[in-house]
Amino acid sequence: MRRSTAAAVGTLTGAALILGVRLSVQPPAAPDAAPAAQELTEEPAPAETSAAAKKPAAKESASADKKKESAKPTEDAGGLKAGTYKGKAVQNPYGTVQVTIKVSGGKVSSANATYPKTGFSATINPAAVTKLNQETLTAQSAKVDAVSGATFTSQSYVTSLQAALDAAGA
Repeated sequence: MRRSTAAAVGTLTGAALILGVRLSVQPPAAPDAAPAAQELTEEPAPAETSAAAKKPAAKESASADKKKESAKPTEDAGGLKAGTYKGKAVQNPYGTVQVTIKVSGGKVSSANATYPKTGFSATINPAAVTKLNQETLTAQSAKVDAVSGATFTSQSYVTSLQAALDAAGA
């Protein structure tokens, strides 16, 4: 009888300790969101209306045209146009994932993503998205391996990444 009592007390104590440790574990702090993508727009500078300002405005407009031409995305040897591109926002059961890539020299120079940061996603997504970003830079395409334990995030990431690459002219 003493053995069964001791076994029951030991089992209950062990279970309480395991639950206590599980409940005290806090998810890691979620990293800040990726910086907003810069949109590539070409808007003319506002025209000046005074008569004295018309001559300088003409000079400014000529220099503005040259600046516009240099600001336009250019296709590099890698086939991608330089600039920042945002993929479409892809919804999955846990939230929305959206990838933003920066292209320079015809290659993807950086990849960032916005992703769900609440609930269990806050513990899984930061590491998964970091790994997906690194694989994107290595692969230079949307052919990246899914991260184990983050299947929905991986699928959404690849879909959004492909849209961003398409926008860059891949």
